[in-house]
Amino acid sequence: MSEHHTPASIAEHILNNDRFSQWLDVKIIQCENGYSKISMLIREEMVNGLGIVHGGVTFALADSAFAFACNSYNRRSVALDTSINFIKPAYKGDELIAEAKEVHNGKSTGLYQISVFNQKKEQIALFKGLCFRTDHPVK
Repeated sequence: MSEHHTPASIAEHILNNDRFSQWLDVKIIQCENGYSKISMLIREEMVNGLGIVHGGVTFALADSAFAFACNSYNRRSVALDTSINFIKPAYKGDELIAEAKEVHNGKSTGLYQISVFNQKKEQIALFKGLCFRTDHPVK
């Protein structure tokens, strides 16, 4: 991997072209091969009718962490299967942190576990993602 194609530069490239993650105001904290850690602040428009964060927002944050981690090798990777378990509600003003860790790095697939925490280090959700790796570079 060249110096210009580090996991961090690949994540920045993806984020710069991902309007939805930009709308979420995702911040990249750390990105390495098979790993990413990102954060976002819950805004009023991200809260559902019950006064808690919409599940799709939590899912989207975890999905972005998944994307940054599985594409970190500069092999364009897309989701094959994802699932999420919601553990605890989040609220307006919470900072959510998603940490993606590689469980398996195969020739054509990768398996990742993404934990979502709030600013109090309480686990909010657990996301699992299986990706398919192509032979095409991300950038």
